[in-house]
Amino acid sequence: MHKDSSTCALCRPRPALEVNGNWKGGRTRNKAGYVMVRVPEHPRASANGGYVFEHIVVMEDIIGRRLVPDETVHHRNGMKSDNRPVNLELWTSNHPTGLRSRDAVVWASEILTRYGGWDLVGEPL
Repeated sequence: MHKDSSTCALCRPRPALEVNGNWKGGRTRNKAGYVMVRVPEHPRASANGGYVFEHIVVMEDIIGRRLVPDETVHHRNGMKSDNRPVNLELWTSNHPTGLRSRDAVVWASEILTRYGGWDLVGEPL
């Protein structure tokens, strides 16, 4: 599309989002019921609008860093739209099976270093 086109999303001025009749303040829900927020600079932002799951953004704010690939956020009450910090738990899937005890010590040390004064609910110990 021509770079000066009024319909080119990349060329449109930012306020155009807010004046669009479909604008919902940068919040939406996906088909599975999860709330998504518009954070285009986030590494996990979708290519079609820059949306990220709100529960991920909330948990990252709680722990003060980005989630690593083996971490997920669980909704304690099962409600996918309830992203209050008290309802979110940080889960990790980094748990090897059938390893030597000395390797288990190394793994446990890495986990303690990563989560050092935090429990997996995102609250200080």
